[in-house]
Amino acid sequence: MTKPRLWITRRLSDATLARAARDYDVVVNLADQPGTAAEIIAASAAFDAIIPCHSEHFTADAVAQLDPRLKIIANHSVGVDHCDLPALHAHGITVTNTPDVLSDATAEIAMLLMLGAARHAVAGDRIVRTGAWDNWSPSFMVGKQVTGARLGIIGMGRVGRAFAAKARGFDMEVHYHNRSELTPEQAHGAVFHDTVESLLGVADFLSLHCPATPQTTDLMNADRFAMLPMGAIVVNTARGALIDEDALLAAIDSGQVAAAGLDCFKVEPGGNPKFAAHDTIFMLPHIGSATTRTRDAMGFRALDNLDAFFAGQTPKDKL
Repeated sequence: MTKPRLWITRRLSDATLARAARDYDVVVNLADQPGTAAEIIAASAAFDAIIPCHSEHFTADAVAQLDPRLKIIANHSVGVDHCDLPALHAHGITVTNTPDVLSDATAEIAMLLMLGAARHAVAGDRIVRTGAWDNWSPSFMVGKQVTGARLGIIGMGRVGRAFAAKARGFDMEVHYHNRSELTPEQAHGAVFHDTVESLLGVADFLSLHCPATPQTTDLMNADRFAMLPMGAIVVNTARGALIDEDALLAAIDSGQVAAAGLDCFKVEPGGNPKFAAHDTIFMLPHIGSATTRTRDAMGFRALDNLDAFFAGQTPKDKL
């Protein structure tokens, strides 16, 4: 039997590529650069399936030009804001993602960012690394304590709940806003707020774990930063679109927000160059899921979805 032809747009984990090569007629973009719209359109005529990452954009315009040969897009990501789902569905293309498997890795990064922002990780590292550490006093590098503080989480999906579980290890008082209230078994004592505004008023620490949608773009704007307790810490490991970056800078400058921990930005790659002048902004280059275990699991989940599709079954993660 002829194997389905598969294009993998980025260099995935070695285990993933080995399994793909075993089961598919696979072509891998070993140059590891984002696939352009033109490349995606051309590939649709040569491949039955694509495993893209968040770096490949399936806009309505690109989708309208896809060849009928392409039957499935098995995303190597949880978020699918790079895909115009209505256009893809209308074009008859199955779309899947990789939920569940990256929750803990992303929650770990959120914890790193929260602790680093709260305890001056950027300034502390710079002072020691440059040899500028030449004194000490009780007022030196005083930060904000995490243990026992109130944590607000916006978005209590898989990642939000994984982060809440880790925060409970620091005896944090967890509050959350979600589209729907969790069951008591899922909430583990976390306090539900039916509006974002209600949550913000109690959030000494705020962590964002919701998807990027037209409704959540600039979710955290000037008005909402002002609702936080003075000196709050803001963490974002979800999507850069959730934060009005100019409003965040203004809140940092005023002291309304004491510090921020960011793993995602409006512009990626690259980030916001204005942030670099602020030691109170602890930044990472969107590496929330970047562990060997998680990258293998994401790749295998994408392949599981392909296997089901080509076996005539409904993929587990069909959107």
